[in-house]
Amino acid sequence: MDKKILTIQDLSCVGQCSLTVALPILSAYGFETCVLPTAVLSNHTMFKKWSYLDLTPEVDNIYSTWKENGFKFDAFLLGYLGKATLMSAAERAFDEFSAEGRLIVIDPVFADNGKLYGGFDMDYVKGMSHLVRRADIILPNLTEACFMTGIEYRTSYDKAYVEGVLAALSRLTGATAVVTGVELDGKIGEAIKSGDKISYVMGEKLPKSSHGTGDIFASVFTAEYLAGKSLEEAADSASVFVQDCLRATPAEHFYGVVFEKILKSQRR
Repeated sequence: MDKKILTIQDLSCVGQCSLTVALPILSAYGFETCVLPTAVLSNHTMFKKWSYLDLTPEVDNIYSTWKENGFKFDAFLLGYLGKATLMSAAERAFDEFSAEGRLIVIDPVFADNGKLYGGFDMDYVKGMSHLVRRADIILPNLTEACFMTGIEYRTSYDKAYVEGVLAALSRLTGATAVVTGVELDGKIGEAIKSGDKISYVMGEKLPKSSHGTGDIFASVFTAEYLAGKSLEEAADSASVFVQDCLRATPAEHFYGVVFEKILKSQRR
């Protein structure tokens, strides 16, 4: 039977991020992809202006209807939640709509480059630090990992520092940790800790970055892992996909990456 995935994150009507990348990517891999939009934005917040519609009040109605219909999900992918109240809603989804053997993947999405994103505070970090304890796999970047573990964020570090962060994440949650954005020896990639095993997936550091690439990484990683790839293989596939997107995106396309062209070429 085909796997049914629920992804919980916001929907930006314009801008390639969150649900507008998760839905097509997971679907292209052949998974039935269901969504719980946490909010509807006119466009993502990298633009000068945006509108925001909070969908939190509708969650109870959605859940009660799902229960009546008997829906269950084989996997959950959580991205940008934005509000601490949605963390309890996510836990409720795990409790009420999990199929046997379900997988929970959480991308914390609240900080980068040593700083919290706008609108977030330490109460949100505390809530996310609790929520990730429910996960099977977490996908924090190095900044988010440091915030959740209380380790001072550094811009210059070595493997010993990274593995100290991984150890702290293990004490926080029993989840497998895939820490993204790790830079070592001029390369960038992921540090992975699953049980006692630590591994690295490193690749070329490109001279550009873009909004939405973390969401793309999380989507491709989850799809590849559910398709039977190892953690390292899934991380490598996701990293290569993001790099291909960055290379294919012209400079004037400032608000995201043209992932659609890469998805089309890879899923033929």
